[in-house]
Amino acid sequence: MSDDTHLQAADEPPADDPSHAPEARQFDFWIGEWDVTWGEGERGTNRIESILNDRVILENFDGNPAMPFRGMSVSVYSPQRGCWQQTWVDDTGNYWAFSGGFADRRMTLATDDFVAGQPVKRRMVWYNIAPDSLDWNWERSDDGGATWKVLWALHYRRRSR
Repeated sequence: MSDDTHLQAADEPPADDPSHAPEARQFDFWIGEWDVTWGEGERGTNRIESILNDRVILENFDGNPAMPFRGMSVSVYSPQRGCWQQTWVDDTGNYWAFSGGFADRRMTLATDDFVAGQPVKRRMVWYNIAPDSLDWNWERSDDGGATWKVLWALHYRRRSR
């Protein structure tokens, strides 16, 4: 049997489990049903839910009817690393593993990648966070993070309950 106790399903997490630290609630603003807009009136939807004992944030994005693009992510706060981690996959075959955190009223997750064989950085930034709306940018840096270019800017509006 592995001595990695976090992998042993029979073990109960201790009462002072750090995954229930305040940082583990930093993505709660995103939970809900959202109408998403971008560009020249393009629309989609995004459903964000808390799963697995409220320890994982599951995203399901649907760009239809504006664009035939669907994707999903899972996000979790890692107390061992002191940061958020997110894995994104979509119907075009993209896969990214991001990490980052919440600071200055923004959630920022980033990863290293390649474009045309050249190293780049990619990041997602959630900002202007309010109870029923927020903005999200998909950005890329070609100079190691010194400057960033917004590639996709989305506006979220919470669906009526």
